Amino acid sequence: MGKIISYINQKGGVGKTTTCVNMASYLAEKGFSVLVCDVDPQGNASSSFGYTRDQKVKTLYNIIVEDCTIHDAIIKTKVDKLNLIPSDVELAGAEIEMVHMQDREKILKNILSMVKDSYDYICLDCPPSLGLLTVNALTASDSVIIPIQCHYFALEGLSQLMYTIKLIKKHLNSKLDIEGVVLTMKDNRSNLEVSVGDNVKKYFGEKVYDTAIPRNIRLAEAPSYGEPISIYDRKSTGGVAYEELTKEFIKKQK
Repeated sequence: MGKIISYINQKGGVGKTTTCVNMASYLAEKGFSVLVCDVDPQGNASSSFGYTRDQKVKTLYNIIVEDCTIHDAIIKTKVDKLNLIPSDVELAGAEIEMVHMQDREKILKNILSMVKDSYDYICLDCPPSLGLLTVNALTASDSVIIPIQCHYFALEGLSQLMYTIKLIKKHLNSKLDIEGVVLTMKDNRSNLEVSVGDNVKKYFGEKVYDTAIPRNIRLAEAPSYGEPISIYDRKSTGGVAYEELTKEFIKKQK
C-alpha cells in the first residue's frame, strides 16, 4: 500500500511546489513508483512537468465534479515511473462545488483510494491556503512535509497550520503525522537565515531534515522548461540538494 504525503504551507513562495516536484522526481529515479496529484488551482506542479491546458487532458477538477475516473486523468511525465494528475484554474471552482457534496472532506481520500495500492508514494501539492482542498488533502494523507523558507517571517502563520493539522487529526484523520520539515532558500552567509533555521529546529526538533535547500537560480528556471531539476540540471547546487534530501527521506522511511 502506498504512502500519501501532503506538501503544505499556507504561506506562498516558500518552495512547496519545488520541493514536491523534485522529491517526487528523485524518488522515481531511485526506483519507486510515484504519483503527483496537483491539488493547487494555480497548477504550478503540473506546469513543472510540462503540462499545459491546451493538451486537453482530464484534470483533478474533472474527477471531482464530472463523471471522470482517476485512471482517465493520470498522465505520464518525462520521468520514468512518475505519473501526474494535473490541475489548472478550474479547480478553484471545484472547491466551491465541494461545499455542497456529501462527505466533502473525504472526496479526495475516496478518489485516491482507487490507486493507492498502485504506487509507493502519492505526493499532494497543496494550495497556499487552509481551505477545503487542503482539508481534503490532509484527510487523505498519511503524513505531511512542511517546507519553510529561511526568512524573518518563516514562523508567521505556522501556529495556524499546526492547529489545522491538530483539528484534522482529532476529527478526520487520526493517523496524520508530520513526516518532516524542509528548510528552503537558505543562504548560510546570512546570520539572520541561520538564526531562523535554528529557531525552526528548536520548534520541530528531529522532524527537521539535515539537508537544507539553498537559493539557486537553476531551480527557479526549471519549471519554465517543464522539467524537474533532475532533468534540467541535476549537477546544480539545487539539484544536488534535492537528491540528498530525497536520500535522507528514504533513509528515514527504513
